[in-house]
Amino acid sequence: MAKYLLGVLSGVVLVILLFVGGLVALASFKSKPAAVADGSTLVLRLSGEIPERSPLEIPLPILGDKDTLTVQNIWSVLRRAAKDPKIKALVLQPEGASLGWAKMQEIRHDLDEFRKSGKPVYAYLRTPTSRDYYLASGASKIYVGPSDGLNVKGVALGLMYYKGTLDKLGVQVEVEHAGKYKDFGDSYTRTSMSAETREVINGIADNVFGDLVAAIARGRNRSEAEIRATIDEGPFLSSQAKAKGLVDEIKYEDEMWTDLKKALKQKEIKKSSAHDYVSSPDPDAGSPDKIGFVVAEGAISRGDSDSTDDSGLESGQFVRMIKKVADDSTLKGVIVRIDSPGGEVPASDEMWRAMQELHRKKPVVISMSDAAASGGYYMAMSGDPIVAYPGTETGSIGVVFAKPNLRGLYEKVGLSKDFVSRGKLALMESEDQPMSAAARTKLRDGIDATYVDFVGKVAASRKRPFAEIEPLAQGRVWMGDQAKAKGLVDELGGIDRAVELVRKKAGIPATAKVHLVTFPGKRSLLDMWLHTSASDSGDQDVAARLSGVFSRTGLAPLAAAWADRRLRVWMRGGMLQMAPFSIEYR
Repeated sequence: MAKYLLGVLSGVVLVILLFVGGLVALASFKSKPAAVADGSTLVLRLSGEIPERSPLEIPLPILGDKDTLTVQNIWSVLRRAAKDPKIKALVLQPEGASLGWAKMQEIRHDLDEFRKSGKPVYAYLRTPTSRDYYLASGASKIYVGPSDGLNVKGVALGLMYYKGTLDKLGVQVEVEHAGKYKDFGDSYTRTSMSAETREVINGIADNVFGDLVAAIARGRNRSEAEIRATIDEGPFLSSQAKAKGLVDEIKYEDEMWTDLKKALKQKEIKKSSAHDYVSSPDPDAGSPDKIGFVVAEGAISRGDSDSTDDSGLESGQFVRMIKKVADDSTLKGVIVRIDSPGGEVPASDEMWRAMQELHRKKPVVISMSDAAASGGYYMAMSGDPIVAYPGTETGSIGVVFAKPNLRGLYEKVGLSKDFVSRGKLALMESEDQPMSAAARTKLRDGIDATYVDFVGKVAASRKRPFAEIEPLAQGRVWMGDQAKAKGLVDELGGIDRAVELVRKKAGIPATAKVHLVTFPGKRSLLDMWLHTSASDSGDQDVAARLSGVFSRTGLAPLAAAWADRRLRVWMRGGMLQMAPFSIEYR
């Protein structure tokens, strides 16, 4: 029996060692840098998620999508390709990429910069949405298939409200907030927009639609009035789109490649995918002028799990990364790229503190992406220059607390809870009962104090009196161009402008080549296995179970809400510096 158990144990150990060895082998496996042939055409396919942070790296193509690129990858590829004599043209193929309006403004700007090289830019569209067409309108020639269409018809923004569903379940959500626009909890306490929310959403719709019209007009050499009138006639069949001057050619993709071959006077087209190109040798990589590019992406929460979960931003992990960057003597400056709707107050404060330390050690510039709101805006208050896109969601300077009261649900399903407690307010956060008047007063004191601290930090960073900042706070979300007009950000622009500003702060000559070093770097399968913590897997397991329960009971809207990490952060309890909504462009 002892020999049998020893054999089993030895087998288990051997399997574990083989598994670890396999992971190490995978992690060390590196494909050779792609070779770029002379006369190549760069092919940029934009579909699926386009994150700020490098996704998990899976070295075997059969195990992963090798076409996942970050925003910074796309910026780098287009800058390099514009100057690369081996690249003769660019073919853009946008197809339902999942990205916010600010990221689209970055990519559209990058395409405009590439066109200055004089190289042809062709776009081929498949069932294009307004987002796809917004990007493609930067091309010198736009193609669409004969049986396809152009689904461009304007902009509509909608918010989901769960109160009716929660009422049926017997669930109430109690919300307290500082700032009349801080309507994070409205989705659970109302059935429609408040006047304040409608005011903000109308401003966002005007901003997005105005930019859509302006970009199309600029790309198609038409007046904005003409484009507005044309959009009112959408969506379009391919023939209608061509008649309106929105596309240039109605042809199949192979015919588009034939046209490009003739334009380039080549016997065959040599394609180089953007993924292959980004892995090719970067001529600027050896530059002594290195700039850190720190990505802060996702909802902010407490913790230090070193998780490979791409959906969140943990304060402990961020603080360690910032310390590493601050102590890196090879970096002459740092760009902190923020794409976050905010999150937990203590976590946001820890990250703000880390940013102060970085400010003292390095020249820093803040670059805002799709969102840098509430806690995402709070962490940017380091006193450094802030660059935002016109379409960035920012501000939302406010504080919110929400807790569910599940007593009605418990009664419906026959559950009951009984307590023994010490302390007058020991049960103030219990999900089994409503909040008492004394508990609500205590909570208000904390929320108001936290709000005053938030506004004070903004005032100090922006070098303005508290009384000037507070009316701009109130939890209101501002788009980037609105925030610039209100003095909440310094400049409008993207990665290019952030690089220009950090060059100036670091004393790097405008003609010198710089190399961006991204933090965190790429992660491998081995990283995922080594750094997945029990707390991570537990949180994900709970999320998966709850999402499954909601889906099986026909509550699909709640399943979708739970998939939003912002709601999972809220369920952990405590006060939040969280943007009241997130915008998904479809």
